[in-house]
Amino acid sequence: MNNVGRDARAASRIIASASAAVKSDALKHIASAVDAARGAICDENAKDMAAAEQNGIDQPLIDRLLLNDKGIDQMIEGIAQVEALKDPVGEMSDFSYRPTGIQIGKMRVPLGVIAMIYESRPNVTVDAASLSLKSGNACILRGGSEAFHSNQAIAACVTQGLEAAGLPGATVQLLNTTDRAAVGELLKLHDYVDVIVPRGGKGLIERISSESRIPVIKHLDGICHVYIDAQADPEMAIAIAFNSKVEKLAVCNALETLLIHADIVEAVLPPLAAKLQDAGIELRGCERAQQSVTMHAATEADWGEEYLGPILAIRIVDDLPQAISHINEHGSQHTDVIVTENYTHSRAFISQVDSASVMVNASTQFADGFEYGLGAEVGISTDKIHARGPVGLEGLTSQKYVVYGHGEVRHR
Repeated sequence: MNNVGRDARAASRIIASASAAVKSDALKHIASAVDAARGAICDENAKDMAAAEQNGIDQPLIDRLLLNDKGIDQMIEGIAQVEALKDPVGEMSDFSYRPTGIQIGKMRVPLGVIAMIYESRPNVTVDAASLSLKSGNACILRGGSEAFHSNQAIAACVTQGLEAAGLPGATVQLLNTTDRAAVGELLKLHDYVDVIVPRGGKGLIERISSESRIPVIKHLDGICHVYIDAQADPEMAIAIAFNSKVEKLAVCNALETLLIHADIVEAVLPPLAAKLQDAGIELRGCERAQQSVTMHAATEADWGEEYLGPILAIRIVDDLPQAISHINEHGSQHTDVIVTENYTHSRAFISQVDSASVMVNASTQFADGFEYGLGAEVGISTDKIHARGPVGLEGLTSQKYVVYGHGEVRHR
């Protein structure tokens, strides 16, 4: 692991000074390598899928593990989107002259070496590699054991693309072990690793946050809300709430608690509940929700639960302040939505709800780096320092002060 760290640090110094053209060339070579290796990637993914089914892994996780031609197309499209984005490295901003004569500004620079620990989804391998490369960082990747063969096949394409562009293969290193001890050793590489990004279950993220001396970009839970305001269009509200929950269940941006203003309950809840129940969603509601539609009784614990599955909690509220209070008390500062035709209500919601993504009249499922135009993301941060929300290129860089002088000296 120390050798991995040293190689990553050495590669980070090379990639940090690589031109935008060289990085774009590497990304194009990686995309071509992935396209050419479709058969090999699918064959390796089939090994992982067979092992997952044999080991009794839950169906939502198996769905996230699957790689087919459509999934490979999406990976290639993600690489192309990252390649097309403006290179943030070296960007100069905020220059001003001081009374002393010096000129002060800021330059955007890479973080250095990023370690990413993730589970299940093999497409994360290429997403993380692409974003790290474009933002001038080296990265160390540790994928989940359930996607071991898929990740190795994808990483081979990344190495091929890097070397074709004249960059060191160690710019992106995927650990070739399933040993859990590797994670503990990776967390000790504080001399080489500048930031860790965990992407997986709550247990993984809690462990890394508690054990690491290295800064962590993370979110623990995705307890996302949709609030249907009294002045919402019922048809729009039903469509947004349904999509927020059902489009994908086992994702951090899926709807987990639905809040409905008491004045619009009868127009919205019965038809929405019928659609959700037809889709196999179990409903758990407060007493007033149960009076409108037959459903299970919600407990206090349901308001703080990230189900990542076919369960939805429903609560009836009396006004906008009560909805905002519920979200700020029980939410995880991930993604929250208001459905309303009232501009004043929407402004109050987006200013008072303390979350990384706050939306008006749109599905929670849009809280994603690809949909935000970031090309991809290494994860979603609910922290407030450095990066917040989907973490793309800018989130993988920092800024340093740059000072230009003309021989000025300071006198105190």
